[in-house]
Amino acid sequence: MLNRRRFAHLTLAGLGAAVHLPSALKAAAAPGGKGDLLYNGIQLPTPWPPQPSTPTPKPAPLPPHLATPPAVIPIDVGRQLFMDDFLVEQTTLTRAFHQPVWHPANPILQPDQPWEKQGSAPMASAFSDGVWWDPRDRLFKLWYMAGYRRATALAVSEDGVKWEKRNWGVVPGTSIVHTGDRDSASVWLDLEDPDPQRRYKLFRAHREEINGRGEWSFEIHVSADGVHWGPVAGKSNGIYPRSTVFYNPFRRVWAFGLRKDSSTVIGRCRRYYECKDGVADAAKNPEERSWWVGADSLDPARPDTKLTPQLTNIDCAAYESVMLGLYTLWRGKADPATGRPELNDVCLGYSRDGFHFTRPDRRPFLGMSERKGDWNWGNVQSAGAGCLIVGDQLYFYASGRRGGPMEFPDGDGCTGLATLRRDGFASLETETEGVLTTRPVRFTGKHLFVNLAASAGELRVEILDAQGAVIAPFSSANCAPVKGDGTKLAVRWQGADDLKAIVGQPVKFRFTLRQGKLFAFWVSPEASGVSRGYVAGGGPGFTHSADV
Repeated sequence: MLNRRRFAHLTLAGLGAAVHLPSALKAAAAPGGKGDLLYNGIQLPTPWPPQPSTPTPKPAPLPPHLATPPAVIPIDVGRQLFMDDFLVEQTTLTRAFHQPVWHPANPILQPDQPWEKQGSAPMASAFSDGVWWDPRDRLFKLWYMAGYRRATALAVSEDGVKWEKRNWGVVPGTSIVHTGDRDSASVWLDLEDPDPQRRYKLFRAHREEINGRGEWSFEIHVSADGVHWGPVAGKSNGIYPRSTVFYNPFRRVWAFGLRKDSSTVIGRCRRYYECKDGVADAAKNPEERSWWVGADSLDPARPDTKLTPQLTNIDCAAYESVMLGLYTLWRGKADPATGRPELNDVCLGYSRDGFHFTRPDRRPFLGMSERKGDWNWGNVQSAGAGCLIVGDQLYFYASGRRGGPMEFPDGDGCTGLATLRRDGFASLETETEGVLTTRPVRFTGKHLFVNLAASAGELRVEILDAQGAVIAPFSSANCAPVKGDGTKLAVRWQGADDLKAIVGQPVKFRFTLRQGKLFAFWVSPEASGVSRGYVAGGGPGFTHSADV
């Protein structure tokens, strides 16, 4: 019998519709003094957040939930992805990691307006900031640094590729929407806030002189439209530049990722704290901040610098059933002799509890160009909100810099776009034939879907009970072969209209794949294939923070 505490009812603000979402939105309190029981069966420890020691170059051990997965994994939230073995009991398939490609239209923003050429260097760069699909206005929206550490501006687009810098009237004749000086910033479209005046939130890393010293803090502003921002509504002191903020909808907390320079050989790394209200509760004392993540010995140095990489930033976002972590890694200083900017690129990590991340692929995910004059010749930095879903593709936005004169080589900042297949981070694949059996899972949906590339092959699925016996009629022989290449393909069996006969039971899926790549699977409550997972920065067709 499914525990009804595992679900919560939520009316999403401003959308006028009541939708039922799984317990990702309200983690169940566990008995016996343990931490929250998450949507995916992971039991958090106490105290939470964990209190690890200062990060070191030694790679972190496997997260507890990978070392000892739950006995039965609930899969009601989101498409189930294969970047780790959380869901895999055994397989003869091979895991492959995939990378996006830069769009031929890049850079999609460059500093070509007078207000973007103020300060030490020209900038039209998403320095975290945020790129979102606004379902109310039906527009892509991109906030960015206009002029080096000067103002925050907003560009909009109908397709996510061609962008318009409108005159918003805040600074007449410009696209500037906030005039406060800034380093990094985080702009969040908060569809879950019941107050429409707090629909957008801006966390601005700001430096001010206090008692003759430069002190950094987050100044937090709220807005109904992302254009007209109110006065400072909250503040968090004691931060460093390049600190950022994200919302974790799986646990309904705001997480602050603070740059910190460690006294150990690791250099730049991150500290962490969380709160329920990212505005009113943002202030935290230093003793409440946990050491979090950093680069480690598995991060390769560039052959031309041989410098130990350091973690400059991490932007996080909820995508389907996981948290994505976009790691900006520093690999070398700016070079005044050549005009090349700092050497930063973006790597990818994954988390199933919002704190512990794994990084199985250490290649740059959003990389630099090695050709002088390219928009991303150096200093590639991630944009906030992670990615957007546009049809069968994911859109990732990042800034880069062309470089500049000797006195400021780290300039001429632009923004670019990279695309990846939806769910396309990792696949389990074969050129011949292979089998994947999941760990025991439980679901309340009725329709199985897969993201599959098998134009020359096919996939069959059977469902097993806890002892490994096939449950009739869900055998491989009764399964209609799934063929072709699609990001949402239905799986059907002769003799069963849906999976309602096994709802709530612990079962295993056994996938037999011939000549193909399997990217994800999920069980939907509807024949349309909605996943009930989170959609990061959203996209056309999505009106909620989740695919409902």
